[in-house]
Amino acid sequence: MDLYVPIIVLGALAFAFAAFSVAMAALTGPKRWNRARLDAYECGIEPTPQPVGGGRFPVKYYLTAMLFIVFDIEIIFLYPWAVAFDRMGIFALVEMILFILAVLVAYAYIWRRGGLEWD
Repeated sequence: MDLYVPIIVLGALAFAFAAFSVAMAALTGPKRWNRARLDAYECGIEPTPQPVGGGRFPVKYYLTAMLFIVFDIEIIFLYPWAVAFDRMGIFALVEMILFILAVLVAYAYIWRRGGLEWD
């Protein structure tokens, strides 16, 4: 049980900090409510009425999200592999080559669909 005490303490500190931050923001924040403040924030774009049944998001939105996720996952897997590369055998090298090929397929798809063009 002694091994879990630091984890429990860290979790309690994180929860206490989050609760304190939310409480302080509620107590010290401005209380002026108006229509603009209650509207959903749309990155500076004026919200437009959605058609019945919902609207269609541009594909570029999903491509940007997929690009972010693919490259974050790539870094998460590549960093530990690079650190422990000398202790791993040929199996790890082949697995990493297959992983990088899968990432390149996703990268080619995003590139082909225009996800890397920011006009």
